[in-house]
Amino acid sequence: MRPRDLDFHSPLAAGFTAFLAHKRALGRRYDTEERELCLFDRFLVAQRLTDPAALTPALVEAFLRSRPRRRPRSANELLGVLRQCCRWLVGQGLLPQDPVRLRPRRTTAQRLPFLFDAAQAQRLLACAAALPDGPRAPRRGATYRTAFALLYALGLRVGEVSGLRGADVDLAHNVLTIRAAKFGKDRLVPFGPRVAALLGAYLTHRAPTGLAPDAPLFSFTRRGPVHPGTFSQTFHHLVPRLDLAVPPGVAPPRLHDLRHSFAVGTLLRWYRTGVDPASRLFHLATFLGHVSPSSTAVYLTITIPLLTEASRRFETLARPALLAEEEAP
Repeated sequence: MRPRDLDFHSPLAAGFTAFLAHKRALGRRYDTEERELCLFDRFLVAQRLTDPAALTPALVEAFLRSRPRRRPRSANELLGVLRQCCRWLVGQGLLPQDPVRLRPRRTTAQRLPFLFDAAQAQRLLACAAALPDGPRAPRRGATYRTAFALLYALGLRVGEVSGLRGADVDLAHNVLTIRAAKFGKDRLVPFGPRVAALLGAYLTHRAPTGLAPDAPLFSFTRRGPVHPGTFSQTFHHLVPRLDLAVPPGVAPPRLHDLRHSFAVGTLLRWYRTGVDPASRLFHLATFLGHVSPSSTAVYLTITIPLLTEASRRFETLARPALLAEEEAP
């Protein structure tokens, strides 16, 4: 059942509902977008809008001023939702014209994510394993060590790790089932023997008699799984102990950087083993749960090791042509 505060009441209520249904039919969740449209809907009700034709650019701009957002990216996301929705409503004949005239705010260069190498990841897992149990947090060290290992070794999102249940772990076939991920899709994520051994040891410790199919994989109480925010807080609590040197222009480590590290590490491994990365990007995108390789490209930060391997690959491919040119009369 939808929460009551997500109901629409303005003259565009039916249009907003139809727009969300259209996007979700395409496989999008649009939960955040629904909340933003509800804010806009409540603003229109407060402004006593009775006719969709009276929705003017000035009214849209007044709404955006009432929701100030310091970061350009956040402001542009809200503006983009309104633009998409209004253009769709115009196309459906529910609005006479598009009232969104503002341009996106200019964004400055973003700092690069911190990429964990294998040694740094091992230090993180060791620090996590050493966390003491608490009155309400039994198996604290094993829980965080296993969860962080899945984030780094499989490139999972923290929400996906938090949502894992007993039935999602198949140690007979070494496969995790990720349910209702970012785009509302389920996917299978295979893993190797080292992750299988880690999960097997954790499950033996977590539930010696077996974990119920619907029981959270990572949980300290009967109330539910460990929240993604709790995973993030614990990660930031451990970071100062890792003695990480953050290069200039690189952002301080975040939990999501473990996913970035997996993507870049996979690409580097392909280069070093002679695999053509271009032929495998669809595989990586599917593994990460992306709609297309263009989404995966966001994670592929260019590093010195990657440039070195790419240069070696180019030299190998170009050498026959260069030799032929040198031998030509």
